[in-house]
Amino acid sequence: MLPDLSIALLFMLASIVVLMGFGGLLTWVERKQAAVMSDRIGANRAYIRIPFTNIKLVWMGLFHGMADGLKMLTKEDFKPRTYDQLAYTLAPYIVFSPVLLVFAVIPFGGILDPGQIIPALAPFFEGRTYPMQVANLNAGLLVVFAFSGLAILGTMLAGWSSDNKFSLLGGLRAGSQMISYELVMGLTVMGLILVYGTVDLRVMVQHQSGMIWGVLPAWGLFYQPAAAVLFLTAAIAENKRIPFDLPEAESELVAGYYTEYSAMKMGLFMFAEFIEIAIVAALFSTMFLGGYNLPFMNDSGFTLPGGHVIALSHGLTVLLQLATFLAKVAFMCVLQIQIRWSLPRFRYDQMLGLAWKLLLPLALTNLSVTAVLVWLQQRGMP
Repeated sequence: MLPDLSIALLFMLASIVVLMGFGGLLTWVERKQAAVMSDRIGANRAYIRIPFTNIKLVWMGLFHGMADGLKMLTKEDFKPRTYDQLAYTLAPYIVFSPVLLVFAVIPFGGILDPGQIIPALAPFFEGRTYPMQVANLNAGLLVVFAFSGLAILGTMLAGWSSDNKFSLLGGLRAGSQMISYELVMGLTVMGLILVYGTVDLRVMVQHQSGMIWGVLPAWGLFYQPAAAVLFLTAAIAENKRIPFDLPEAESELVAGYYTEYSAMKMGLFMFAEFIEIAIVAALFSTMFLGGYNLPFMNDSGFTLPGGHVIALSHGLTVLLQLATFLAKVAFMCVLQIQIRWSLPRFRYDQMLGLAWKLLLPLALTNLSVTAVLVWLQQRGMP
């Protein structure tokens, strides 16, 4: 009981640290990446001075995120004169909490044997092994959509409870947008469910080890290329990022559903958005990029074509899987920020029309074609 509890707490703590770290780091990445694309220097003013010296650690503006966090924590928490106190207070937490909970079902590594990593702890763990996942559920994808749906309630509550017409319009926009694109996301992953025959994210990763025709990695990206594009598009819209940031459109809604929020409550809305970039990247990496594994990789090393085995120590395998997962997540985060600074904003009618008139029919077509191909394969037809 105690060994299981200690590992569960370790995984939870590690997940929170990684997500918070990505959230803070991505605020800096967005600034610097936008500056590079605009031929500007970007954030480079905040610094930490080494005590008793004149040496200033600037580190390319990395401390700007810390300065912003301190500013949010120390700002006065202004509230509207007329508002629903309970809903207004709960809304930021209803938006922020599901973002963290979604990561609980995402596998970030293979099987961990603590006794092999630290031999001195072998008697304590008694040979127990643990999948590197906070919640090892066989219905992982269903949990992802259940938790992500809760964020819709938070944005709509924030817009309604503020008693501000701009906030209300932003909340209505957010609700209709998130529901529309969540439907597209659900239909796109159904193609993967048909291919892999499971909603367990860990099993999906295991299916993606190996090669297709000896040339391509057996990733979901190559089995379902259309679904990958549709999923990423819908996920960015679900996160309300440019070109889909209509719920927060500064030109007409000031800041949308959180116009009346200040201090750390506003910080929670903004921080949740950056953490969700990492969540989208982790989900995409898990379902379409092989997750924590490289081609031919498994929990004992590499099994190459022809049966040749490259055995790795357990500790090295765990480190390689963690590094692979984090590298894929970082790449997808940078790609999302690149998209955010490359495309113009849609009009609201264009944004909803894209979901219902283009992406939804494409998702249904992809699902139908996938179902036919899987049925033919099960019948033994080429």
